[in-house]
Amino acid sequence: MLRASGFGIYASLLIPAIVSALTGTVTFVKRKRFDGMSVYMATMMFGSVAVSLVSGSTRFLLAREAVLTGVTGIWFIASLWARRPLAYLFSKPLLEGRLRWPSDWDSIWDSSPRFRRMWRISSLIWGVATLADAALRVVMAYTLNPDAVPGLGTLLYAVTTVVAIAATNVLYFKHRVFDPRSPLYAGATTDLETNRSAR
Repeated sequence: MLRASGFGIYASLLIPAIVSALTGTVTFVKRKRFDGMSVYMATMMFGSVAVSLVSGSTRFLLAREAVLTGVTGIWFIASLWARRPLAYLFSKPLLEGRLRWPSDWDSIWDSSPRFRRMWRISSLIWGVATLADAALRVVMAYTLNPDAVPGLGTLLYAVTTVVAIAATNVLYFKHRVFDPRSPLYAGATTDLETNRSAR
């Protein structure tokens, strides 16, 4: 939209990054939360602005998006050794106690090695997907028409997301996450049957 309005490629990339960072900062300050998820989001917001301020050729400017995508992939993989992997942190606010998922994920996490392993595999899937996405962004930036790259980059985000969601859902169904009798919950201390019958 900005490009169509007459803005240069640099301004078209920088302005959305600044607006996103300012909006995210206001939300971050209001919530006053400081956990793994909030640290990740703050890093991505300010990193987006920092990367956008780097000067260079048009091709280089277009390829910069791959930096944050690559950082996200590395973060997903590095979180395999963290207290909670990034896929778990992303999914918990959205799925815990909803859409037939069990409630009290933290109790299940503490009690079930299978549950912990599932989320670490999920984070690995997202890490590999986003690193592949980053590599493709670099290729697109240096081989395609510059004006076509931003739109194709948005399409690539959608494709990467769909592929990663499909792969992780195969993983979840394989572990029978919607079945309270699944071995996934064998060591869990929470009453899964009660949780499900109450919904």
